[in-house]
Amino acid sequence: MNNDKLIDLVNISKSYGKNLILDDLNLYVRENEFITLLGPSGCGKTTTLRLIGGFESPDTGKIIFDGKDITELPPNKRQLNTVFQKYALFTHMTIAENIAFGLKIKKKSKSYIDDKIKYALKLVNLDGYENRMADSLSGGQQQRIAIARAIVNEPKVLLLDEPLGALDLKLRQDMQYELIRLKEELGITFIYVTHDQEEALTMSDTIVVMNQGYIQQIGTPEDIYNEPENAFVADFIGDSNIIPATMIEDKVVEILGTKFKCVDEGFGKNKPVDAVIRPEDVILVEPDKGIIKGKVTSLIFKGVHYEMEVMANGYEWLVQSTKLVPVGTEVGIDVDPFNIQIMHKPESEDEEAVALDE
Repeated sequence: MNNDKLIDLVNISKSYGKNLILDDLNLYVRENEFITLLGPSGCGKTTTLRLIGGFESPDTGKIIFDGKDITELPPNKRQLNTVFQKYALFTHMTIAENIAFGLKIKKKSKSYIDDKIKYALKLVNLDGYENRMADSLSGGQQQRIAIARAIVNEPKVLLLDEPLGALDLKLRQDMQYELIRLKEELGITFIYVTHDQEEALTMSDTIVVMNQGYIQQIGTPEDIYNEPENAFVADFIGDSNIIPATMIEDKVVEILGTKFKCVDEGFGKNKPVDAVIRPEDVILVEPDKGIIKGKVTSLIFKGVHYEMEVMANGYEWLVQSTKLVPVGTEVGIDVDPFNIQIMHKPESEDEEAVALDE
C-alpha cells in the first residue's frame, strides 16, 4: 500500500451551536486505503466525512488533499464522490440517465458517456439494466446504481456514509464483498462511515474508532480487536469482559481476588487497571483445574458457538465456546496469559473521551 498521505485533516474543530462535535482532530488517509470511521451515533464520524466532502466547513483547522489546501473548496471542485445511505437516485429517470447525470454536467460526449455507463454497470454486476427505471429496482440494486453513478466520475476518493444501513443482513454481507472487490479493481481510496463493528472489521485496511469527537484508536482490524487501547474500544468492538483489576507486578495481575499470569509490563506495582478478556478466550475446564471456580448461569446457541454466562468470584463472565456446558454446571475458568489485555484506568470521564487523542 502506498504510504503517501492523500488526505490530511489538521487540527480540525467543529461545533453546531454550543455542541462541540470535533475537538482538534488530526487524521490522515493514504492513497488506495480502505479506511473506516467507526463509532456510536453522535461521535463525529459523519461530520468528519462531510468536512472531507466539502458539505461542511471546519471552525478551525485545514483539510489538505494531494498536497493542496481544499478547506474552502466547494464539493463539485473536489476529486471525490459521496454515496449516502439514502440512495438519492432520480426516480423519474432510467438507470442510464442516473449514471450519466454527472458526466452530462461535465459536457462529456455521448459515446464517452455510453461507454462509461456500460463499464459502470458491468462493475456493479448490473449489465443490461440501462433502460430500467430506478424505482423498479430492489434496495440492493439501487445502492449499486448509486455506487456506479459515483464511480463513472473517476473520483480519487469515494466517501461512503452508512451506505449499507438500509439493507437486510444477507444483502449487506454481499455488498461488503462487492465493495472490497470494487476497491481492488478500481484503485480508489475508500472512506467509509459505519456504526457496525462487524462491517468495519470485514472491509477495512484501517479502522478509526471515534467517541465524543475524539479519536480513541487507529489501527488494523486485528490491532483494534486484539489490542484495544482503552475500555471504550474493547467494549465497542466485539464483546469483552472488562474487569477492574490490580497489576501486582510485571506479568502478574490480580483479577477478582485471584492472581493471573499475563504478558504486560511497565504498569508499576499494585496499580489499579482494567483487565480485558474476550469471551472466546475464556477456557472452561473441570472445576479443580481452573484458576477460579464458577457456575454456568445462562446458555444461548448462536449458530457458530454457544454463549454462556458464568458466575465466578462475584462477576458474571461472558464465555463463547463451541462446546455446550449446561446451565448449573460447576466449571473452572482458565485464560492464556497472552489473552489478558491490561489497560490503564482513566482518571475521569473527560480523560476517558480523550484517552487516545493526546
